Amino acid sequence: MSRPLSDQERRKQISIRGIVGAENVAELKRGFNRHLHFTLVKDRNVATPRDYYFALAHTVRDHLVGRWIRTQQYYYERDPKRIYYLSLEFYMGRTLQNTMINLGLQNACDEAVYQLGLDIEELEEIEEDAGLGNGGLGRLAACFLDSMATLGLAAYGYGIRYEYGIFNQKIRNGWQVEEADDWLRHGNPWEKARPEYMLPVHFYGRVEHTANGTKWVDTQVVLALPYDTPVPGYMNNTVNTMRLWSARAPNDFNLRDFNVGDYIQAVLDRNLAENISRVLYPNDNFFEGKELRLKQEYFVVAATLQDIIRRFKASKFGSTESVRTVFDSFPDQVAIQLNDTHPAMAIPELMRIFVDIEKLPWSKAWDITKRTFAYTNHTVLPEALERWPVDLVEKLLPRHLEIIYEINQRHLDHIASLFPNDVDRLRRMSLIEEGGTKRINMAHLCIVGSHAVNGVAKIHSEIVKSEVFRDFAELEPDKFQNKTNGITPRRWLLLCNPGLAELIAEKIGEDYVRDLSQLAKLHEFVDDDLFIREVAKVKQENKVKFALYLEKEYGVKINPSSMFDVHVKRIHEYKRQLMNCLHIITMYNRIKRNPTKLFVPRTVIIGGKAAPGYHMAKMIIKLINAVAQVVNNDPVVGSKLKVIFLENYRVSLAEKVIPATDLSEQISTAGTEASGTGNMKFMLNGALTIGTMDGANVEMAEEAGEENLFIFGMRVEDVAELDKDGYNAQQYYDRLPELKQAVDQIRSGFFSSDEPDLFRDVVDMLFHHDRFKVFADYEAYVKCQEKVSELYLNSKAWTKMVIRNIAAAGKFSSDRTIKEYARDIWHVEPSDLKIPAPNEIPGGSQSPSLPFSPQCR
Repeated sequence: MSRPLSDQERRKQISIRGIVGAENVAELKRGFNRHLHFTLVKDRNVATPRDYYFALAHTVRDHLVGRWIRTQQYYYERDPKRIYYLSLEFYMGRTLQNTMINLGLQNACDEAVYQLGLDIEELEEIEEDAGLGNGGLGRLAACFLDSMATLGLAAYGYGIRYEYGIFNQKIRNGWQVEEADDWLRHGNPWEKARPEYMLPVHFYGRVEHTANGTKWVDTQVVLALPYDTPVPGYMNNTVNTMRLWSARAPNDFNLRDFNVGDYIQAVLDRNLAENISRVLYPNDNFFEGKELRLKQEYFVVAATLQDIIRRFKASKFGSTESVRTVFDSFPDQVAIQLNDTHPAMAIPELMRIFVDIEKLPWSKAWDITKRTFAYTNHTVLPEALERWPVDLVEKLLPRHLEIIYEINQRHLDHIASLFPNDVDRLRRMSLIEEGGTKRINMAHLCIVGSHAVNGVAKIHSEIVKSEVFRDFAELEPDKFQNKTNGITPRRWLLLCNPGLAELIAEKIGEDYVRDLSQLAKLHEFVDDDLFIREVAKVKQENKVKFALYLEKEYGVKINPSSMFDVHVKRIHEYKRQLMNCLHIITMYNRIKRNPTKLFVPRTVIIGGKAAPGYHMAKMIIKLINAVAQVVNNDPVVGSKLKVIFLENYRVSLAEKVIPATDLSEQISTAGTEASGTGNMKFMLNGALTIGTMDGANVEMAEEAGEENLFIFGMRVEDVAELDKDGYNAQQYYDRLPELKQAVDQIRSGFFSSDEPDLFRDVVDMLFHHDRFKVFADYEAYVKCQEKVSELYLNSKAWTKMVIRNIAAAGKFSSDRTIKEYARDIWHVEPSDLKIPAPNEIPGGSQSPSLPFSPQCR
C-alpha cells in the first residue's frame, strides 16, 4: 500500500507532483465519499475496487470541470485562431494519473487515498487503456494534444470514438491470438456525450447539376454523436477538448423501406449505420482499401467540418448570433492539420461546403481551402500510402469524386503550362492513377490541397522531398518542411518515472517539465559521483520493480542485475525484430559452445502486436516465443540469458517497461522508419540506444554525440547502393558461420521439434524476398552488441553515457515540436498565460463571469 510521504520527500516533490495541504486532502476525501455514495450508489461495505477507481476518477474530474468550462469561455471571449488536429487515431492510454499530474493533484490524491485505507497504484491499474490507435501515429496525436494544452493553444483533437480499440493480444502456445478490446464495458468517466451537437453525415446518393448549383441528393444519413474528453495542460488551468464522434442511425433509418411491416428487422438493420464507429482497423503502416474504412474516414471529416464551420460562424466576441457569413477570414481563424492521409477527404468536403452550400466561386473556395489545410506524412513505405479505387469513391461519395476530378484537372493544367509536352510528369503528378484499377492517390490530394507538407524527422523529410514526392517538391520547394516528432515529458517522465523526474528536479529545478531543453544543465553533473550513483540507483529500483511484475505475469525469474535489452513496437518486417531474434540465437549458441566463458547476462524483452492479417509478422512472434522456450529452459544457460515476449504491449505497459530499460533497440533498415518516438522515450528515461541511422535516431546521435549511442549498419546511401547492385542474402549466409548456424537451426526445426518445417516461410523470406536486408546488417549488429556488453560491465562509464543522453533529450519534447508547427505552419504564437483557476473567478465556477455561449463549444 502507498504510504504517506516523509517531510523530506514532501519538500522534494512539492511542485513536481503538487502540494499536499490538509484542506486539499480533506476535500478530496469528501469528494471521494460523495461520489461513492451519490454517483456509484455504494457504501464501503459493498463497494468493489472498480467502484473506488470510479469514485477517485470522478473526484479528480470535478477539478477539471471548472477549468474546462473556463477555458472554453476564455476562447469564446478572445476568439483566437483555433487549431484542429484531425486524426483517425488517438492512442491515449490511461487518463487518471496524467490528469492528477497536470493539475498538480498527485500527492494530495496519494495522501487522501492512503487515509481512506486504499492503494492508489491498485486503483490506477483498474483503468482501461483508451486504445484508440495502433502505434506511433496515434500516440503522437495524444502527445500533441497534451503539448497544445500546455502551450495554451486553442486546439481541438477530432477523431472517432471506436467502441472497440486495438485488439487485446493473447499469446497462446506462442501464437498471437486477438481478443476484442471492449474498453467501454464498464463506462468511461472521462467523456461527456453531447447529443445536442449531433450532426448528419451523408453517404451514397447521386449528384444533380441544376441552374441553382450542384446538389447531392437521395443520400443515406448517419448521425454523428460527439463525446468530449478534457485535455488538461500542465499546471496552467487550460483544459482543451478532444471530440470523438460515434455513429448513430437516425430514427427513420431503414424503417421507411419496410412497408411489409418487418419492424424488428428494420430496427436490427440500424446496426449497419452504427458499425461505422464500431472498431479500429488494426493496421499500422498498411493500407486496407475496405468500404467501411473509407466510411470511417469520411464520417469523421464530414462531422468535424460542420462543427468547425459552426464554431467559426458563431465565435464573435459579444454576440450570440451566427454572425460570420463571409469566409475571407477563415484561414486566419482556422488551421486544420491532417495527421497522415486518413482524413484527406476533408479537402474535397470543405470545397463541397464552400462551392455547393455557401456558393463561393471555385477559385476563392480553393484559395481558402489551401490556406486552411496542412498535411503530415508519416511513412515512405509504398504499401502504407492510401490509394482509393475510383469506383468505390464514386459509389460512396459521388459529389466528392467530381470535386477531386476538378481539382486534378486544374492541377494538371497548371503542370502542363509549366512543363509542356512532359506527359510522364503529368502521369506521375496526377491525383488519379491509371492502369488496372483507377485509384485516387490520397497523398497527392493532400499535397495539392495544403499550404504545408511536413515529414516527422530530418532524414524522413529529406526522403519525402528527394524521392517520394520529388516532383511536387521541385514545383513548390517552400511547401515542404520538417517537424521532428516529440513526446510529452509529463507522461513519459513525471508519470512513468517519478524517481528520475524528482532526481532531475533536485539538480536543476522543476522548470524543465515545461521546457525540456533545460535538461542540458545536467551536462554539469556527468562527472559528479553522487549523481552517477543516484541515477544508477533509480534505474535499478525500476528494474527490480519491473522484474517482480514479469515474475508475477510470466512466471519467469528475472535477474534484475542483467542488462534489460528491450525491443517494443509494432511487429513489422521493416522494424527487424528478426535481426534481434538472430542475435538471441547467436548469444545462446555462444553460451552453449563455451559455458564457462564470461558472459554479460541479458534479459531480452520483445513486445508488440502484429496486424491480424499480416502472416509474416505473426510468424515472427511465434519464432521469438519458440526461441524463448528453448533458451529459458536450458540449464546450461541459467540466468545468463532470458527471453520474454511481452503480451499485449500498450501505453500502460510502455509506462512500466521503458523506465526499467538499459538498452533500447531501434534497428529498422535505414530509410524506412519515418521517425519513431519510442526511441525518444527510452532516451529520456535513461536507456542507451542501439540503432541504425534511421528516423529520429539520426538527430538523437546529433544531439548526444554519435559516440554516446551504439550506431551500426548501413546508412541510407548504402541501402540504395545495395539495391542497385542487387541484394544477395546467400552471400552473407555463406560468409558468416554464426549467421549460418542460427538460420540452419531455425530451418531444421531446432526451435520447433514438433513441427520441423514451421518456420520455412520465414527462412524463405530472409533468402529470397527480404526487402529490409536483415542479413546485410547482421554482422555489424552483433559486433555492436559486443561493445554494448563490454560497456555494461563498467557501471560508472555506462551511467555517464546515460546522463549524457538524458541531458541531450531536450529537443525531443512534443512542446518543441508543437511550437514549430504553431509558428511555421499554423501561424499562431504559443501562450504561457495561466488562465485563472475556477476559484479565482468572482462567484466561483458555478457562476461564470464571462459571457458564455454554449453553442460555441
